[in-house]
Amino acid sequence: MSYKSDIEIAQETPMMHIGEVAKIAGIDEEYLDYYGKYKAKIDYNVLEEKKNTPDGKLILVTAITPTPAGEGKTTTTVGLADGMRKIGKNALVALREPSLGPVFGVKGGAAGGGYAQVVPMEDINLHFTGDMHAIGAANNLLAAMVDNHIYQGNSLGLDPRKITWRRCVDMNDRQLRFVVDGLGGKVNGTPREDGYDITVASEIMAILCLSRDLDDLKEKLGNIIVGYSYSDEPVTARQINAQGAMAALLKDALKPNLVQTLEHTPSFVHGGPFANIAHGCNSIMATRMGLKFADYLITEAGFGADLGAEKFLDIKCRMAGLVPSAVVIVATVRALKHHGGVAKADLNNENLEALEKGLPNLLQHVENITQVYKLPAVVAINAFPTDTKAELDLVEAKCKELGVNVALSEVWAKGGEGGMALAEEVVRLCEQPNDFTFSYDLDMSIEEKIEAIAKKVYRADGIELLPAAKKQLAQLEALGFGNLPICVAKTQYSFSDNAALLGAPRGFKLTVRNLKVSAGAGFIVALTGEIMTMPGLPKVPAAEKIDVDSTGKISGLF
Repeated sequence: MSYKSDIEIAQETPMMHIGEVAKIAGIDEEYLDYYGKYKAKIDYNVLEEKKNTPDGKLILVTAITPTPAGEGKTTTTVGLADGMRKIGKNALVALREPSLGPVFGVKGGAAGGGYAQVVPMEDINLHFTGDMHAIGAANNLLAAMVDNHIYQGNSLGLDPRKITWRRCVDMNDRQLRFVVDGLGGKVNGTPREDGYDITVASEIMAILCLSRDLDDLKEKLGNIIVGYSYSDEPVTARQINAQGAMAALLKDALKPNLVQTLEHTPSFVHGGPFANIAHGCNSIMATRMGLKFADYLITEAGFGADLGAEKFLDIKCRMAGLVPSAVVIVATVRALKHHGGVAKADLNNENLEALEKGLPNLLQHVENITQVYKLPAVVAINAFPTDTKAELDLVEAKCKELGVNVALSEVWAKGGEGGMALAEEVVRLCEQPNDFTFSYDLDMSIEEKIEAIAKKVYRADGIELLPAAKKQLAQLEALGFGNLPICVAKTQYSFSDNAALLGAPRGFKLTVRNLKVSAGAGFIVALTGEIMTMPGLPKVPAAEKIDVDSTGKISGLF
């Protein structure tokens, strides 16, 4: 059988008009804003109409610590939703929007793979409906207004050395991490050190994804702290009078996007914060909407469960009052062997010894979900042709020791049909009562909350606050931000803050080098290790393989 790329599969599969997809979901046409034939935005006023409709079950798909071997979390999410519909359940899917950074960098697109994709994948992976551009514009409008305020007399006494609001661009561009701007004389502004973040790391993205409605969005935008005055008082976007214009730029971006899977399952794709530097979940708005129109809403959170799932549960569920009914933890035999020390080139060979060494990574994620958060879980093994029966049996046996079942997911090759066994187990889990709990209480101190995540979820011995972080911690608690949840910015490649420590490391401390408040989003960011808020491109960027022909057909996206 000849191999087909993800984009070839997507382009060969006929799509249904988005109006018909909306009918499948039960969304009336009056709430649709069409973006061509295959994309639409959904008016948030539909939530008011559906306010008395009971919510469906919420299923979170997460994964083991990512490796170069790949795990297939989004693919599993999409295939599970299709599988749910194949067994007669009313299921929808809710995903994040891809960032152009990974699309042109290392990871490629984020629309699933094989026969478990959301389409039109080219649009979703590129400009889509313009949400990323709107977020970037709102972010940079605020940056421009901050510098203009200083230029026009600085009545708020903003200290140019203490401006915390950075500009952003939706691209991996390491050259922009640290810049000096305002050069060229008085007419061109005040010279100062500045920098860029990738758009998905902007607090605007987090705010968009955590807002309940347009008024809530505007309130949160006004709360953004842009910097500190000469007397160390925080200065907000509301004091700059920027929140109204920013909300105007974001009013359409706040509306969830509707697309479809290859099997025409209605899919909400909205918001895209990274999980290693932000909170890693799609929007509350899309999740709430999906729960009103589905009996089962399948959603995913970025990277491994120590990042995306932790933030989904400790931040998003806390803020939105959500209680998941079940969690799916995606793994591959190949990735587990990588955690056991096998080089990428040798992952196709059976190696039970390496698999045994790598399994603690999966088992720690499973224990975190079932014992820290007290949620029912299933392990989905994303199947590869090279997996052997002995390897699959070993994974199943180890998971059963923790009271968790394993389901083989064949959605990449078979679409929804390959997700039916997983769907049956998820439905079974959803009927079980659970005692969902958070990993920390909000009334704990900032240091105690970070330590709770580090010890309970990462299994660190404790935390080490560097001098800058200690000073920031004291300032944040003095300013009254001590009761906010924590958003840890950490490498995605390890439970620790050291990307080289694979598997389930022990005997380490989590080093916190900086703490900053995202007062608009409503959490405190703890920057650990060498994590960057502006990634760089690899030696051979994925962008080098992307092209478009004379008819406008795109190739090379994956």
